[in-house]
Amino acid sequence: MATAFADVETVRSDAAPVQDQTETKVTQTSSQPEQGAKGSAPAASSWNLQAVVSKHGKALLAPIAGILAFLALWAVLAPQVDTSLGALPGPVEVAEQGAALYNEWQASNDAKAEFYAAQDGRIAAGTQAIAFDYAGPPTFLDQVFTSLKTVALGFVLATLFAVPIGLAAGLSPVFNAAINPLVQIMKPVSPLAWLPIVTMVVSATITSADPMLAKSFVISAIVVMLCSLWPTLINTAVGTASIDKDLLNVGRVLKLGTFQKLTKLVLPSSLPYIFTGMRLSLGVGWMVLIAAEMLAQNPGLGKFVWDEFQNGSSQSLARIMFAVIVIGLIGFLLDRIMMGVEKFASRNRLA
Repeated sequence: MATAFADVETVRSDAAPVQDQTETKVTQTSSQPEQGAKGSAPAASSWNLQAVVSKHGKALLAPIAGILAFLALWAVLAPQVDTSLGALPGPVEVAEQGAALYNEWQASNDAKAEFYAAQDGRIAAGTQAIAFDYAGPPTFLDQVFTSLKTVALGFVLATLFAVPIGLAAGLSPVFNAAINPLVQIMKPVSPLAWLPIVTMVVSATITSADPMLAKSFVISAIVVMLCSLWPTLINTAVGTASIDKDLLNVGRVLKLGTFQKLTKLVLPSSLPYIFTGMRLSLGVGWMVLIAAEMLAQNPGLGKFVWDEFQNGSSQSLARIMFAVIVIGLIGFLLDRIMMGVEKFASRNRLA
């Protein structure tokens, strides 16, 4: 046994230097790739850049290619379509009218500044006692801001009405059954049908000669509200009704009040449904707004399109098409904004 043990020790002692030599070789070998890696740093960085481009390039190249193809098809087919106002404008003509509208806005701002400067001089000299507002026609950008304010008021009113009613409908099956027929009847009504009724009601309500809000503005906002509140109401009711019953039972065990029940249990659970309904409502409201402004003669994008159609000049069609593009872009941006608000609210809810 002692001999065997001695033999094992001898083998181990003989193998030790071999192991050290092996480790030395491995160390030397491992040091060489490090030097090679330092030398190939630009190649690695270029490879990472290619990976990023290949990863995100497809997401960017496909939409860009689609837009370019659409513009090319538009430019080719537009001159072949003859209208009462001439050939259908192509992308270049529409872009030129967009630049012309911007120049008109700048010229209007300059004229407005000159008007107020001259008026301040007359008031300082004592030749004018009362200050007057600038009465120039609204420009395209002014009408864009008017439309945004109108849809914002209508959307806020729709949300204030739809969310409480939707919560009540989701929590009470009896109340849900009571309002469901009304919702199904009112939901598909066109804004063109609402407009005469709203016009008469608002005209009978606002009788002041100088109201705080113009009648046309209020009419357009109320029509937007009546047509856009239904998606929020329905989604809020569905989200509230789908809350886990065990969660509500926990609230009963804890003897939570009505307000605490809504804020601690109902609203956090139904928040994704509510925001989905609000996004749909905002999109519907923006579409409805153009028709409402056309008929109510509210100085917004709808009225701009109608006035250009009535104008009938050679530039009117290009301006109308530019307004259509702006309407679509604004609708897209409003949807993106609502998505951002939804993500922010959901992050805080989960936190």
